[in-house]
Amino acid sequence: MTDTAIAWDTYSRQRPERRPTNARGETTWFNWTQYADHGPGAELLEAPAGGRVLDLGCGKGGNAAHLAALGMAAVGVDVSPKQLTAARERWGQMPGLALHQADAVSFLREDRVGFAAVYSVYGAAWFTDPAVLMPAIRERLLPGGRLVFSQRPPVEGCYGCQASYIPRGADEDPLVVKRWDYEPDAWERLLKAHGYTDIDASVLAAPPGRRTIGTLIVRASARE
Repeated sequence: MTDTAIAWDTYSRQRPERRPTNARGETTWFNWTQYADHGPGAELLEAPAGGRVLDLGCGKGGNAAHLAALGMAAVGVDVSPKQLTAARERWGQMPGLALHQADAVSFLREDRVGFAAVYSVYGAAWFTDPAVLMPAIRERLLPGGRLVFSQRPPVEGCYGCQASYIPRGADEDPLVVKRWDYEPDAWERLLKAHGYTDIDASVLAAPPGRRTIGTLIVRASARE
């Protein structure tokens, strides 16, 4: 197992399971943000009925399962065996959902079908070098296809490759994974340089309450 997979397995054990239902009583739903019942949903993907969609860093599978429930061909990819085990235990019998253990870039390079939409929610788009990942996604998006990803906004002055620490036991050093942080205008320039169009990057404000950190949501299209 790679160091990256071990890190995300460790992270998986620290994450709570998705609730049985959301505030509207739905058993599946799409959430782009770190806050429950907040923000837009699957409509950001603009994927057609029955379209093939790809979740890069699907984790425990809740978002991909929702797209499958909507009738899409949902594909989830993650490097963590523990994340995928949890996803299969909860969602494995859902028609239209396929789950794969793989590195995001490797999976994209091996796919030969293409996707109507590719998305990442605090996933591989945050933790993979965009100079490598964005061209790989662009090659697999069908004409007019959408790329959408979300993550925390950068801390002012902390841009480019950063370190994220995943805690372990009290007597163990934390595990380290890399992430890539940019302000919205920098994401727009980067995506344009890689051949994307209709680019929008903005920060969705946090819901009312004591927490104030919003969610960066980036959207772009493949050229038709």
